[in-house]
Amino acid sequence: METIEFKDVRFMTAADKKRVLRQFVRFLKSGFEARLFMKSLYHHLIQHCSFIAHYNQGGFYGVYFEDPSATQRFLDQFDRSKGCLSVEYGYAWWINDEDYRDINNAMVDAAADLMPSLRGMLKERETKKARQELEQAERRLKAVLTTG
Repeated sequence: METIEFKDVRFMTAADKKRVLRQFVRFLKSGFEARLFMKSLYHHLIQHCSFIAHYNQGGFYGVYFEDPSATQRFLDQFDRSKGCLSVEYGYAWWINDEDYRDINNAMVDAAADLMPSLRGMLKERETKKARQELEQAERRLKAVLTTG
């Protein structure tokens, strides 16, 4: 990761921005491991990246990272080719916010390098989940048809 000059702003120091960026990259590289979804990353996402809090950190994690299709939508917000539109609000002002433009663009740039492998991994997870759901539905159907 290249060295980025962050600026101190009222609610986040340059050092805080660097720390959150490192946490974001580590979280992405881990394949979205819950133990690496740090509180300061969560707070940055809900306060400066146009995400809704979803009650708390655990609720946010559940909404975006337990279902691979939801994680794909989360990544869409950090994908320049998709316009960096807020998943929850549908606009992109968060990426150009004067105080957080530096870190938010750094997050998008960091995600870009990882996007192909993350998208592939999530596609595999989606496929596995769909197969499991199909198998469960087939078992239920068989049970319905054989009882009676």
